[in-house]
Amino acid sequence: MKPLVYGADTQKKIEQANMVIRVDALRLAYMAVPKCASSTVKRALAELDPDVDTENLIAPSDHSSSRWHKVYPTSRFRPHRWETVPDEWFGFTVVRDPLDRLLACYTNRVVERRELHNSPKLRDGIIDLPKDPDADFFFQNLQAYREASSVVKHHSMHIWLFTGPKLEKFKRVYTVEALSKLQDDLADWIQTPVHFHRENTSSVPLTADDLSGDTHEALSDWLQQEYDFLSDFYARP
Repeated sequence: MKPLVYGADTQKKIEQANMVIRVDALRLAYMAVPKCASSTVKRALAELDPDVDTENLIAPSDHSSSRWHKVYPTSRFRPHRWETVPDEWFGFTVVRDPLDRLLACYTNRVVERRELHNSPKLRDGIIDLPKDPDADFFFQNLQAYREASSVVKHHSMHIWLFTGPKLEKFKRVYTVEALSKLQDDLADWIQTPVHFHRENTSSVPLTADDLSGDTHEALSDWLQQEYDFLSDFYARP
């Protein structure tokens, strides 16, 4: 495959893949969480960032939203990385209802993108699991699927692995239901209109009511930890 070539500023962003997402010119810093509107937010930041040439930004996969993740990769939180963000900057993150985030992992990554078919461990029979599981089977065997697929693991890890254990360090924490507030606050911060375009949304309907009692029981401990961490934002249903 021919290597992707970008301008010097964009290439520098890509080479900083294991760092905080930041737009230095606008004094913005963001810690992304998978399945928490990160594609939408990253696109908005890229369109504002003078160091990113969005017109020539090439998607490294068949999914157009992958270009935003190429220039702003999602990384696990590391304290020393966030310490490089000046206190006076606008640092933020976006969180989501824990069960909704898991459901989105399944509908988007397993059903729509069929990511399990790309797992060498499943293809080669190293781990014996179906590559097109129904929701109940998938969630009742979630740990095994995490071991089989790095994509599933990345999109279903505990949220604090991306935000860090203390949300107080952010200027603001937004829920996915409050993206319009984030859009307004960013516009106020940079004194420029900000536009959010919904990216990488799932078209497959799935709700908590679609899951069996056994599935809810299998997810109970994991979800309780998530709801405890996000108790200021979400109550466990």
